[in-house]
Amino acid sequence: EFCTMQILLTAATPNEIELFINMYGNIDILITGVGVPSTMYHLQKRLQETEYDFVIQAGIAGAFTEELDLAETVLVKQDSFGDLGTEEKNIFTPCIASGLINPNEFPFADGWLLNSTGVPKNSTLKAVKAVTVNKVSDSIIQKQQLINSFSPHIESMEGAALHYVCLQEEIPFVQIRAVSNYVGERDKTKWKIHEAFENLNTELSILINQLKD
Repeated sequence: EFCTMQILLTAATPNEIELFINMYGNIDILITGVGVPSTMYHLQKRLQETEYDFVIQAGIAGAFTEELDLAETVLVKQDSFGDLGTEEKNIFTPCIASGLINPNEFPFADGWLLNSTGVPKNSTLKAVKAVTVNKVSDSIIQKQQLINSFSPHIESMEGAALHYVCLQEEIPFVQIRAVSNYVGERDKTKWKIHEAFENLNTELSILINQLKD
């Protein structure tokens, strides 16, 4: 029965989904910690212990484009490991592009980890391209390298790990992110973290209701 769907909600840090947890206590939660290694380990471990019908990852992100508003929540249709590759003389080549990783070897499709099954049909959130990076910085060079290689809308530190594990395990999933800042902007007074958290948690409750419909 779809209404009794077993959903796992995961986030890197508790404060990203704290508002949601306070309103709805009846959903399984996994706080993975920040970054790819921690996310992959803890998510994989939980999925071996418990059977879920659906996994949601919620968090904040940096946006590459001002077409996205600060605090806006978006839905990630595809993600990739943005800094897995080689750098020579400031030229970055992703492993996918250099042939070290076959861009079409499962779970990749043309270098991307695509979410083709988990996006609710009735969602009104913008569907975006994301990259996952190990190092968030104010480097103009790094920002341009990511744009050149991936043309992403947003970056996070965990998204591709979710896509990779859930595609491998054949579990439907969705990643939603609220924009807290623009990539490269290190002046925290210009960030909208609190507003991003609020918007994220509002959209999270809408999303879960859509899944249960």
